[in-house]
Amino acid sequence: MENLGALMMDLEGLQLSNAEEELIRQPVVGGLILFSRNYQNKSQLHELINSIRQIRPEIIIAVDQEGGRVQRFREGFLSLPPIYSLNQLYAKDPEQAKSSAKELGWTMAAEILHAGLDLSFAPVLDLYNSNSPVIKERAFSDSARTVVELARSYIAGMHEAGMVATGKHFPGHGSVLQDSHHDLPKDERDAAEILENDLRPFAECIDMLDAVMPAHVIYPAIDTRCAGYSEVWIKQKLRQELAFEGVVFSDDLTMAAARSAGTIEARAELALSAGCDMILVCNNRSATIKVIEWLDKQGQEGNSKLSKMKATPSDNIGLIYDSDRWLKAKDLVKKLKTNSRL
Repeated sequence: MENLGALMMDLEGLQLSNAEEELIRQPVVGGLILFSRNYQNKSQLHELINSIRQIRPEIIIAVDQEGGRVQRFREGFLSLPPIYSLNQLYAKDPEQAKSSAKELGWTMAAEILHAGLDLSFAPVLDLYNSNSPVIKERAFSDSARTVVELARSYIAGMHEAGMVATGKHFPGHGSVLQDSHHDLPKDERDAAEILENDLRPFAECIDMLDAVMPAHVIYPAIDTRCAGYSEVWIKQKLRQELAFEGVVFSDDLTMAAARSAGTIEARAELALSAGCDMILVCNNRSATIKVIEWLDKQGQEGNSKLSKMKATPSDNIGLIYDSDRWLKAKDLVKKLKTNSRL
């Protein structure tokens, strides 16, 4: 199994620039994440993916394609409903909601894999809270039990398509008012409430999760460092107590909440030493270059575990748009969006 470098970086536009070609050739770069700015239509995306694969066939290519307001590829892709729409269905018919969750997970994953990417960072395992601006309808439910049931079904659908599942934002971002993209949130609740409630979806889905992404949130009752920089959260709670053996992705180290650790090199070092396997550095090219240079100096040899994040598409993934399952999935998505009160 091939070792991959610890950095996941972004791209600036619709095609690779000469400078970006040189950057992704660097062995310490093991992944790319695409955003809306990298997508115009499916043919353009196909050309972009091909140009990346010609240079680095083994590189991980990721996206956030949750549905609702977090869906980077829109034109030509199925417009997915917010995942919270499943909670509304669950209140009426739990079994139908779980079946729908599985199909929604398969639909999202199958379309992303068909486009040539490896993974979408999903599912969100945070709890719904109407006061949380960054999570809200991105969550399955405000009930930990419901999140577990729907998420396990959703992950099963992702796995059927051939995509790994990434639980985020460990141990739960749903109860903070601040958006970690712009502030450093603190969850001031006592440890018991966080560990018994917010952590539960991660704990009860851990056997199905291939990867976890920690939150850029501080939980003072447990540790003074935000979870993404915390050995207490990553090494003790996640690795030891939950016995998680998969990949840990940092969230973007250029986010406001991540800047508390100092320079971008200091952030990278802290995240990796806390137990992250791959670090994301996005929306700041100079920061990306600094991290590449820093990783080079560290003599990073890469991580074979990261290769497990590569897609293993099911045999019929190239024919999804002609399948009965896809036609039914389109109907399901339409019904969920119609019935949703969001």
